[in-house]
Amino acid sequence: MTIQFSKYQGTGNDFVILDNRNGTYNTITNGQVKWMCDRKFGIGADGLMLLNKHDKYDFEMVYYNADGNEGSMCGNGGRCLVKFAYHSGIVEQQYRFIATDGEHEAEININGTVKLKMKDVGQIQSNDEDSVLNTGSPHYVTFVPDVKKVNVVEEGRRIRYSKQFAREGINVNFVENIDDDTIFVRTYERGVENETLSCGTGVTAAALVAAHNSNGFNGVNVQTPGGNLSVEFIISEDGEKFSDIWLSGPAELVYKGEITFN
Repeated sequence: MTIQFSKYQGTGNDFVILDNRNGTYNTITNGQVKWMCDRKFGIGADGLMLLNKHDKYDFEMVYYNADGNEGSMCGNGGRCLVKFAYHSGIVEQQYRFIATDGEHEAEININGTVKLKMKDVGQIQSNDEDSVLNTGSPHYVTFVPDVKKVNVVEEGRRIRYSKQFAREGINVNFVENIDDDTIFVRTYERGVENETLSCGTGVTAAALVAAHNSNGFNGVNVQTPGGNLSVEFIISEDGEKFSDIWLSGPAELVYKGEITFN
C-alpha cells in the first residue's frame, strides 16, 4: 500500500496528514500510524491526522497520537489541518469542522497564520498549588521560576504516570511568567511520551491559568521552544468559565511525499 502524505508543522509540533475524503485510508491500522510517526523508521511526527469528508461541516478531523492510538483534540494539529484543507482546495473565509471534542471554527489570516477557536472551559481544578483543566485534552499546569532548567521528560513523566493520572494519562505543562502578558511553556505530551516543541491545547491551558484579569477579555502571548503563539479569551464575571477562546499562530507545509508499507 502506497500512501500520499503531507507533513505540516505549527511552532515545531509536526504532523503527518492524509487526505481521506474518498475513504482511501479508512483501513489504516494503529501499527501503521505508529510506524509513520516513528522518527527513525518512518516519516517522523508528533501525530497523524486524517482529513475526512463530512456532510454538515467543511471537514472532519481525526487525530492519532504518535503511539498509534486515536487521540483527543490537538490545537496545533487543528491549525495545521485547516491550512492543509486550504491547500487541498477547501477555501473558506471561516472554517467549521468537527473533531473529537466537538465543533471548531478557524480562520486563516492574511499573513498565513491560523486562528482556531477552542472549546469553552469550565472552572479550573486545583491540585495542591498546581492546576488541572481540559481544553479538548486534559492538562496539568505548574508554574516554575526558570522553565529552561526543568527536566521536562523526567518531571512530566513522573506526574503523567502518578497514581492520580496513570490510567487516563495527562499532558504536563511547565510555565514561567515572563511579564504581565507573556508566558513561556514547555510540555510533556501523553501519547508522544516526550517533550514536544509546542502543544496547542497545552499552551491554551497555561494561558487560561495565567489569566491576569478576574473577568472580561484577556490576551496572553506564549513562547514555546518551537515558536510563538497567542491565546485570547473571555472570563465570565464569576471567574468560573472561559469562552471565545482563540489560539493563533503559524501552520506551515514542510513537504509532501509518498511512503509504501511492505
